[in-house]
Amino acid sequence: MKRILITGASGFVGKHLVRHFLDFDWHVTGLGTSDAHPDIQASDRFEWVSADTTRPGSWQDHVADADVIINLAGRNIFKRWTKTYKQAIYDSRIHTTRHLVEAMVPDKPVDFLSTSAAGIYGDAGERELAEDAALGSDFLAGVCKDWEGAALAAEEKTGARVRIMRFGVVLGDGGALSVMSPAFKWFAGGPLGSGYQWFPWIHIDDLVKAMNFLIQTPDSFGIYNMVGPKPVRQRAFAKALGQVLHRPAVMPAPGFMVKLVMGELGASLLNSQKAVPRALMNQGFAFSYPDVESALAAIFGNPVPA
Repeated sequence: MKRILITGASGFVGKHLVRHFLDFDWHVTGLGTSDAHPDIQASDRFEWVSADTTRPGSWQDHVADADVIINLAGRNIFKRWTKTYKQAIYDSRIHTTRHLVEAMVPDKPVDFLSTSAAGIYGDAGERELAEDAALGSDFLAGVCKDWEGAALAAEEKTGARVRIMRFGVVLGDGGALSVMSPAFKWFAGGPLGSGYQWFPWIHIDDLVKAMNFLIQTPDSFGIYNMVGPKPVRQRAFAKALGQVLHRPAVMPAPGFMVKLVMGELGASLLNSQKAVPRALMNQGFAFSYPDVESALAAIFGNPVPA
């Protein structure tokens, strides 16, 4: 029986991964700061470990037993970025990753899939962003660079098969859409700023499917943009979301207001990232939801009008 260790397992993506691998009869160990996990009674093959992974501790003993490690740990970025919270965003990602690598067993190569974000490209304007594109220089890009560097150290230390996963905004029943959709339901939804900025996205089912694909593909390694194959501008995304909710998308949030209310986070949300999943597609991965309309229709159960 294969054993998988998932950090951040009580988050939106983590919960989907736990259920996916339990369905495939894996032994799953989940790590997170929550006292319990909603699936704690789901299977005798699921073990929950509550721990502060930014600090070394007994939780690291579970690393040696794993055949696969998926590293999702990180504080939610969708909060106002005070100086203290920015440090928490950084520490929760980089320190956790370093502690995972420190606990890996030399000469026992594991499949190590570690999260990053499309935010690493900064504000890239109209440039198409494959995995070899130039990187940004803002706060979030800096966090991602250090995050990826900490994960890639596992390859040299233990021979781990490292895959860096640069997430777009993950769409599903929960997560980012739980923040976005209420405004539309109250007839107050619309694009952020001009809406012309490119918006990287991926359906949660394709994200989980892509991770499983990378694990099952022995020659996969390196960096992967985990985004849908058809980029969309933010205003087109807002329109599609409004249509699937049968609400207008005519209440734009002016850029200066987004920055005034949300500070540095707001400025980051206005960045343009036309990320494409070139590495995944070169490996032969097939998306179930190749466009944002089909992704939103599957989530809300309403087809988007042509």
